[in-house]
Amino acid sequence: MSALHRHHLHPLAGRSPYLLPMASKKPKKPRKNSKKRSAQSGQSAEQPLSRKEQRAKEREASKARAQLIQFTVLAFVFSGLVGLLLGLMVEPTLGVAATAGLLCLSLSFKYQRQALYAFIIYIPFSGTVTYMLGGNSLLQLAKDAFYIPALIGVIQMCRKKRLDILLPESVKVPLVLVISIVVLNILLINLPQQVQSAGDESPLMMGILGLKVLLGYLPIITCIYYLMRTSEDLYFLLRIQAVLVITACVLGFVQYLMLRSGVCAGTEGTGAQGVDLFKASLQSRCFVGGALLYSPSQGQIRLPGTFVAPWQWGWFLISSAFFSFGTAFNDRSPFWRLVGIISLITVVVMAVVSGQRIALFLVPIIVLVLSVMTGQVTNLKRFVPIGVILGLILMVLTVRNPELLQERVDSFQARWDASPPHEFVRQQFVEVWDAQNGILGNGVARATNGARIFGKIRLVETYHPKILYELGPLGLFAVMVLYTAITIATFKAYRKTKDKNLRGYAASMWVFILFISYFPYYYPLDVDPVSVYYWLAAGIALKIPTLDKQQRELANPKKSRRLRSRKKSSDQPPPDEPQLA
Repeated sequence: MSALHRHHLHPLAGRSPYLLPMASKKPKKPRKNSKKRSAQSGQSAEQPLSRKEQRAKEREASKARAQLIQFTVLAFVFSGLVGLLLGLMVEPTLGVAATAGLLCLSLSFKYQRQALYAFIIYIPFSGTVTYMLGGNSLLQLAKDAFYIPALIGVIQMCRKKRLDILLPESVKVPLVLVISIVVLNILLINLPQQVQSAGDESPLMMGILGLKVLLGYLPIITCIYYLMRTSEDLYFLLRIQAVLVITACVLGFVQYLMLRSGVCAGTEGTGAQGVDLFKASLQSRCFVGGALLYSPSQGQIRLPGTFVAPWQWGWFLISSAFFSFGTAFNDRSPFWRLVGIISLITVVVMAVVSGQRIALFLVPIIVLVLSVMTGQVTNLKRFVPIGVILGLILMVLTVRNPELLQERVDSFQARWDASPPHEFVRQQFVEVWDAQNGILGNGVARATNGARIFGKIRLVETYHPKILYELGPLGLFAVMVLYTAITIATFKAYRKTKDKNLRGYAASMWVFILFISYFPYYYPLDVDPVSVYYWLAAGIALKIPTLDKQQRELANPKKSRRLRSRKKSSDQPPPDEPQLA
């Protein structure tokens, strides 16, 4: 009997060394049965379940449904009772906030994937929600009510199933080094400052917040890896992002129209004079978002869109260019590619309209670089129509508002002449280096904008000098090693991907990681949305090779079964839970 024939007779062969001798003792089946079994061997996975198996499966599904319903009802009841008590005893507003917060925390812990989606959805509108509800700075952390419980749930699942709290191996050593240096700075710099302080500031809390700002969203990589089970999950997440970009940009454009038509007073309408005509303020707030600057007579327009401040909006547009480009050219669905094209167009238009000089400068460059690096510049069927549409829209805007583009160009040129970016970054490094006290820095978060609630901070307007000021030369070196390791890992993931669409997404994410890791101007990694999108992009890029492999195994089920059989016989983890290299 041939080896191939024996394989068909014994589909479990190779999985256990004890099965073959027992099977060999059985009498040979008639040739007819052998042929029937052989014909069905490649389709064993598609065999219908028996009635008993179906009933067992239905019971399991019913039990799971009942548990979820029970948990959800208990979460609603508990949150409602706590909120009611606080509302009656303290303040109604506090009661409502407590109810919403507790409900969000409990449901996010139970439904981690849905919590991740809610987390991503909330980010573009965090500034709008913050000021709609009174402007409390704690509301800017509301997104963590989705993120942290979901992360805890993922970690708990990993421990239960004995899975790694996943990170690329190449990132683990730099990460440990960064954490060690941060903790050392907190103990040797922040803690003595706490002891010496007169109670008017809290350097220790500042240090804890600084650690959260620096590495708090890195575990998004783990969440993405375990919660994005299939390529469909990933496509769904990226499609959500495309819709969010369109929604945020439309709201931002409405904000611009309301200011231009006089529905909102703008900066000049608030009675601002002198230098105040050149500063963004909450008094000028309009429709969505937070502080804005609108002084057209002075050629000054800085809109916040849906965010707290204009510079956050600018970096949202820059980040969105990468995500929108990926969907526009790489989604499998023609409809969603069209949605991606619309999102990309809205990003470019808002980069012109919003008055953000850095967005106006970088968004077109990003689109061009991605087009070249992904080879889409040669895809004339998609690239040319997008270029023509963008050109027509910008032409219409320029004709109807001839001063629009000219104001933006003049403002950019004036800023460049007054302080060229390269000279500005060099000056920041010189000033920070002169302020160094030994190999350690001046204290964790001592130059972090969000830490000002805990004490005095120094304004350092570029990221790498800021890290140097806080953590010293050793800390800056460790942080750059970490970002370099992430950049290399995501590049390898992009190169490993075979599927055309997934490879295009991986390329977009990798270029985003590369750009943010080494971009010297400003400090995008310190604030929303880049502080989240950076790790989100890394997680997507690192997960894509696994999804690509999964698709190829589904396309070749026989090969997939042989691989699973080998893995089971050697007690290795299943193929849907590989280790990242």
